[in-house]
Amino acid sequence: MFMAALVWGAAGTPTATAGSPPEADHTSGKPARTAEPSGMVIKSDTLEVDDTAKVVVFTGGVNATKDNLTISCDRMVVHYVSAPGRTDPAGRGKTAETATRVDRIVATGNVVIRRAEGGVATARKAVYFENADKVVLTDHPRVRRGRDFVEGTRITLFLKQNRSVVEGSGDKKVRAVIFPGSKEK
Repeated sequence: MFMAALVWGAAGTPTATAGSPPEADHTSGKPARTAEPSGMVIKSDTLEVDDTAKVVVFTGGVNATKDNLTISCDRMVVHYVSAPGRTDPAGRGKTAETATRVDRIVATGNVVIRRAEGGVATARKAVYFENADKVVLTDHPRVRRGRDFVEGTRITLFLKQNRSVVEGSGDKKVRAVIFPGSKEK
């Protein structure tokens, strides 16, 4: 079963946390820094889990945050897969529990993606692939940084590599608008 920790946010909105928060540093009370990526925190008006289909559906004012990435949209579907569980600590060769991991996240409707380093991506649909750490934007995608922007039919953001690929199709060419001397904001 998908074990999203469900807590109530300040405004009474359901919040799911995919992954475990890092242990606290008991000397400062702040979360300890780890080399592992942190979990994703998702807030929405409603949350529905379908363990048979292995999906969690968030609807209404969805806001998801992971590391330096924030995704806002109308609807988000988190697809997860079962992974082998951990070995029983008693050493009997059995697994203590079946783990799950996020496979992909599909965001639709008024999708806005912000990165802490700057830049805003918008589209009507975005698919985040957890293993590849990439986002594929379709249906009127646009990426903006300051006043500069680029748009096309499909934009793929490779988050770890800090690069992107913009594609056109048919009569729809890639369009980039760059203002000389503009500063990044």
